[in-house]
Amino acid sequence: MKKDPSINLPFRVGISPTLKIRGNIATRDIKKNTIIERCPVILVETKYEDFLEMTKLSSYYFIWDEKYHCIVLGYGGIFNHSKNNNTKYYRNEKDHTMVFKTIKDVKCGEELFTDYYDGDDEETISEFTDFHKKIGKIGL
Repeated sequence: MKKDPSINLPFRVGISPTLKIRGNIATRDIKKNTIIERCPVILVETKYEDFLEMTKLSSYYFIWDEKYHCIVLGYGGIFNHSKNNNTKYYRNEKDHTMVFKTIKDVKCGEELFTDYYDGDDEETISEFTDFHKKIGKIGL
């Protein structure tokens, strides 16, 4: 039987060495520009944001676009935030997935961080919409 490459992730869930909470920890060295996770998402209309904020999901949802927020399934919701991030996330609107890609070389044992705000307030939604230009073909 052929091994499914989608479950051979280069990280595990562990305790963040710096934050002392759950996080994703590299289980091997990972080169820059490596797709490390592709997560399905559940879209939630922004009109329900107040309800999301009253639940535990308030710490886990992402902005998808002007009309939707999303709940990221898989390990995507476990990436901790840092402005000194070593991963970046991209929306794939066609497949309704969130893709996480390394933006730096990562050493085994290092925590994987993403910038929840992905830049300053002046970035536009359009930066994330042209998925294939940003991330290329996915082999994961």
